[in-house]
Amino acid sequence: MAFPVHRREFLIGSLAASMLGIPIAGSAAALKLSKRIPATGEMLPAIGMGTWITFNVGPVPALRAQRAEVLRRFFSHGGGMIDSSPMYGTAEDVLGDCFQRLGSTDGLFSASKVWTRDADEGRSQLADSFRLWGIDRFNLMQVHNLVNWEAHLPMLAERKKAGRIRYLGVTTSHGSRHAEMAQVMKSEHVDFVQLTYNILDREAEVRLLPMAADLGKAVIANRPFRRGSLPDALRGKPLPEWSSELGIATWPEYLLKFIISHPAITCAIPATSQIAHMDENMRAMEGPMPDAAMRRRMIDYVAAL
Repeated sequence: MAFPVHRREFLIGSLAASMLGIPIAGSAAALKLSKRIPATGEMLPAIGMGTWITFNVGPVPALRAQRAEVLRRFFSHGGGMIDSSPMYGTAEDVLGDCFQRLGSTDGLFSASKVWTRDADEGRSQLADSFRLWGIDRFNLMQVHNLVNWEAHLPMLAERKKAGRIRYLGVTTSHGSRHAEMAQVMKSEHVDFVQLTYNILDREAEVRLLPMAADLGKAVIANRPFRRGSLPDALRGKPLPEWSSELGIATWPEYLLKFIISHPAITCAIPATSQIAHMDENMRAMEGPMPDAAMRRRMIDYVAAL
């Protein structure tokens, strides 16, 4: 289903792109695209990494060792944000093991979540996340799918005041609960919001992305590949000839570059368990970014396939 690209979005986008230093088609290419976190001005690499399913591998040593190599490649490309959750099975435990195997995690921007309706359990989950990751401070802690945010956000704000958390956030997915997300954005002191955004799922363009730009909220785009169904559907289909203008060589680069070129998007978090796929994902930060006209062209090309 197609959603309109609004004139207001592009007017804001052109101004924001120039303010943020985001290269657009036809301009000098940046080596790696980083974007500003509005709350502080801190720069964050525009491609991060999700861990849903891909890092839920249990205790199997060989699988854990392989995920450590995926992380090694992520950091070698200048990666920053790694996003996880207690919802993701053993993912947080696997991450902590991988960090120990790697030794150095320079550049890590740690992001996890609280996911429970029970306030006491939320405090326990937070303590577990610190222990499993093996870190003393989280860069970002979020309330997963807005579950009992009324109880969890005050608790997380206390931890932020104490210096254990740097940024607070809330998340949603699958295009759901946008009205409640908008309410929280307006009424609560959150620094980040996380939502579903990709070249087909663009509901967030209608309300949430303009609101995030207006209110100064960083935005994390989840489900950039629709759990892999988008690259699978496009496999074997030709890239447009003009994609070379953006330095695009693969469909994953095309899909991710579309997302991170939106001026309100701070970071996209594709998940992968393959080193070759990590290389593709991280290349999306290189080269010029599409401007408003090119983004419309990218949408139309995919829609016509």
